Amino acid sequence: MNYGFIKAAAIIPQVLPANTEFNREEIVKAVKEASSRGANFALLPELSLTGYTCGDLFLNPLLINSALEQLLITAKQTKALDIVIILGLPLLFEGKLLNAAVVLHKGEIMGIVPKTFLPNYKEFYEKRYFSSAADIQNKMITIGGKEIPLGADLLFKTKDAAFTVEICEDLWAPIPPSSFAAQAGAEIIFNLSASDELTGKYLYLKDLVKQQSARCLAGYVYTSCGFGESTSDAVFAGNAFIFENGTPLEQSERFSLKPQIMMSEIDVQALRNERLTNTTFKDCAANRKKEYRTVEINSSAKEIKLSRKINSSPFVPQGFAAEERFSEITEIQAAALAKRIMHTKARKLVIGVSGGLDSTLALLICKKTLDKLNLPASDILAVTMPGFGTTDRTYRNAVKLIKLLGAEFKEIDIKQACLTHFKDIGHNKNVKDSVYENAQARERTQILMDLANKYGGLVIGTGDMSELALGWATFNGDHMSMYGVNCGVPKTLVKHLVKYLAQKSDNSAIKNILLDIVDTPISPELLPADKSGKIAQKTEDLVGPYELHDFFLYYFLRYNFEPKKILFLAQNAFQGKCSKGQISKWLRVFFRRFFTQQFKRSCLPDGPKIGSAALSPRADLRLPSDIGGDLWLKDIDEDR
Repeated sequence: MNYGFIKAAAIIPQVLPANTEFNREEIVKAVKEASSRGANFALLPELSLTGYTCGDLFLNPLLINSALEQLLITAKQTKALDIVIILGLPLLFEGKLLNAAVVLHKGEIMGIVPKTFLPNYKEFYEKRYFSSAADIQNKMITIGGKEIPLGADLLFKTKDAAFTVEICEDLWAPIPPSSFAAQAGAEIIFNLSASDELTGKYLYLKDLVKQQSARCLAGYVYTSCGFGESTSDAVFAGNAFIFENGTPLEQSERFSLKPQIMMSEIDVQALRNERLTNTTFKDCAANRKKEYRTVEINSSAKEIKLSRKINSSPFVPQGFAAEERFSEITEIQAAALAKRIMHTKARKLVIGVSGGLDSTLALLICKKTLDKLNLPASDILAVTMPGFGTTDRTYRNAVKLIKLLGAEFKEIDIKQACLTHFKDIGHNKNVKDSVYENAQARERTQILMDLANKYGGLVIGTGDMSELALGWATFNGDHMSMYGVNCGVPKTLVKHLVKYLAQKSDNSAIKNILLDIVDTPISPELLPADKSGKIAQKTEDLVGPYELHDFFLYYFLRYNFEPKKILFLAQNAFQGKCSKGQISKWLRVFFRRFFTQQFKRSCLPDGPKIGSAALSPRADLRLPSDIGGDLWLKDIDEDR
């Protein structure tokens, strides 16, 4: 099963200008290797059978005829391979010479796409030799006794994906041909190129490919010629990229002196799901003017073994830009809260601080917001409310942090109030069930709400997106607030944000407290501590690892993937860390809780959206509270 993935190869072969036999041998060798490694598609550079730097020899009949001859030999030598090959050559048609891309499959020429936009650069004046595809729409060409579709209006379809082809300069046009083809249904764009290297050009080119991939909600496979081309007036670095909806999957080594084969898997199902929900894309497709001829190719993807890296923490920014993203997230939270403060004219921000991750992040955002508004930290009323499960570690961290930040500190012990409540409702205090736990959460919420009324303030919610997804919140307890600053932040991201803010702090005492909070086990602390005074009730022992749940949440919310595919992706992402059985167990817990707890999300307070996936019932997730998840649970059980 390929789960919607196809494997594409971007090949940069060694080339000798005008030596078509050598070039064909190199192409066939590379294609066979790509096929043996499971590729469904193999893309070669522009004019790869002749080389790009042949100059006036492109007008020589001997070179033109030789290229066609070697094309037919290439088809014959790859007939046994179930791989779609896209390569380039000069092709004579009705007295015009075309810079053409030929699509081959199992020894058959399936279609030919000429280049539309021909550059007139001083070193590459293609109009000296070639005619544009604009001159030959809706044509057929006879090669080897067979009529073959020819034109820039071809849309190719295999059993697994629809694709289009454009050539080099086509991408640089104000409206690339692939934009129209994507609207017509092309899910993957292949670009044969021969882009020379100039200082600064590489980054611009990479951005072009990235943006076209993102704008078209498509996979984009790009390959350009490299070592072996003539360097009379230009150098070719051998650039190759594979993108999926703006996300880089693979790229070549620049200026390599050796042939290269870049390979990765493109998730066509993810692209289709994205297009299904993107109304702008659908509107553009509905209003397109250009029509396409469809070429069917009887090829299907092999069973996929993923080579691309599946990030186990998809909500957490990675790489050199991570710190910038962390800063941006906290700025979004603070800007949102600032607007709510100004609108409500709140005089206090009332927040319960437990010494755990979520309330710590919310408290730091409150402080950041007041700094932006030039208001004192004492406008925060930070309340610690020790209960039956509060440990010394979390209590001390909460108190110290509140005081070091300069917030107004208030402590209200809730144990006696809860015991009185148990007596009032006739509950045995020794029965530590949901009544025992939830009474504490609701008592705390009542205190915060009443304090907000007393001081003209806002209760700031601390619950995060992961807890909301799992319903791991007491209804009308910690589930409720007047503004939830963390509602768009998953638990795995909360931890990284607190760590980031710790590193940014110039106060060593605050930094040390924050880092200790990061290392504290996640717990609601509603059950008594163990004999040594440590946390006994650990959330992840009960509902499962948040790293897994956040992974499930991302791929379910962001891409609407079915459980089987999420399980497949998780096996790759958590290889060596979790077994299939463990992942399947917690995946079932995730979907069971996700559907049964929708009623809690149906009445969420306002809070800022942080990323592309969110749970707001007003905008991002519109589900009935009485929805059932049997279909999704059955899908998991079928894969056991």
